[in-house]
Amino acid sequence: MPMDLPPGTVGNLTAEQEAKLQELWVLLLKVCGVNLDTIEQVQQQNGDAAAASQPQDKKKQPKRSRFGLFGRNNTDEEEDSASDKGTNGIASSLASINITDGDDKYGQSKEFQQALVDMKPEEIRVTLWNMVKHDNPDSLLLRFLRARKWDVKKALVMLISTLRWRLLDVKLDEDIMKNGEQSALKKSQSSDPAEKKAGEDFLLQMRMGKSFLHGVDKLGRPICVVRVRLHKAADQETEALDRFTVYTIETARMMLAPPVETACVVFDMTDFSLANMDYHPVKYMIKCFEANYPECLGVVLIHKAPWIFSGIWNIIKGWLDPVVASKIQFTKNVQDLEKFIPKDRIMKELEGDENWAYKYVEPQPDENKLQEDTTKRDEMVAERQQLAQELQGATIEWISSTMKKDENAVKAAVDKRKDLIERLRVQYWQLDPYVRATSLYDRLDVIQGEGKIEFYPTKSKVEGNALDGEKAE
Repeated sequence: MPMDLPPGTVGNLTAEQEAKLQELWVLLLKVCGVNLDTIEQVQQQNGDAAAASQPQDKKKQPKRSRFGLFGRNNTDEEEDSASDKGTNGIASSLASINITDGDDKYGQSKEFQQALVDMKPEEIRVTLWNMVKHDNPDSLLLRFLRARKWDVKKALVMLISTLRWRLLDVKLDEDIMKNGEQSALKKSQSSDPAEKKAGEDFLLQMRMGKSFLHGVDKLGRPICVVRVRLHKAADQETEALDRFTVYTIETARMMLAPPVETACVVFDMTDFSLANMDYHPVKYMIKCFEANYPECLGVVLIHKAPWIFSGIWNIIKGWLDPVVASKIQFTKNVQDLEKFIPKDRIMKELEGDENWAYKYVEPQPDENKLQEDTTKRDEMVAERQQLAQELQGATIEWISSTMKKDENAVKAAVDKRKDLIERLRVQYWQLDPYVRATSLYDRLDVIQGEGKIEFYPTKSKVEGNALDGEKAE
């Protein structure tokens, strides 16, 4: 059903929020090593005009620009020289960005500074556009701005820290999503004990359906069901569980389509016992959502929690950001669930009317064959980077024309950006099978290609695995 655009999202921004978005773009592009001479020239012109209108004794004061954090200064030539030598030359101009007001729960200020040391500007830029995928890049930036209450510097710190996490810590696009389930299957058949264990542990989560994605709630948000009773800490290594957690979250992100930007998570606590309690995955999941997937949770339903969970909950809620905690609801029965999910979309396992049960469909031998065509992949990656560069240029035009207050130029730049953002979205889905391994949800025909998502498909893509055969008996 039609949804009103939430405040602070693309298509529903105040003038002040749009200005914050532009400020974040300027800082981000600077970190990415993109030439911003056009904007700096407008800043200079605006500064000269402002100085000319001031009394004579004030003209010698330093000019302040809207994007003053990275205004040109006497050290720029040194920084450019350092960048040419392969180091991140902008590090010194960012040294002053530190979150010192206690609002740095995950130490992202330090991670931000480390990213400037560990990653070259071009690496940051490429990782950014890899992260964008099918998303509207403005929507991506706005997630971080909303999460940091429109503090641009804090949003930049959070975003760059996330890019570093994706590229260097979890290798999300280069490993987890590229290799996927089929790689885990191959590892599970390895003669190397450690590799075999890693593959088996990952597949164990998939096969048992410890958590899975199925259907949408009343607001069209994808539903992730976590069956807590299936978890025992000793059943798998934490590395495999962390990998599975990130894989599930990133796969859910593939199912988000405007205006939907968030998901519904149901923690099914049916038959929960203390044997199922494990604080590590809880902490890891909280950190993922709060630090690296901001503004992605719509609602979290803790369903049928037994009385023994109350003491555990008192510990967990102390770890939660207040904004995340406000999205958590406790449901006791199917009537409570119906406030969020129509009963005909609640599976029978949760006492609803939907005759569906989770069943894992194994990876197929040739399902990732397109990944072998590295020539085509490289061509499409180059095409995507070219589109990204064009969009960067259009973004600079949009910001500079806004600063000049040239309404016609602003409209032209906005229209150009819309066209490029749509082209980038379409192009991602063409590139997708070359860079992302086929998932369960591709095999079930939920993710159908070309950006089409069918949350209730009538049959599977995999021959002989019609969804009718997966209906609950």
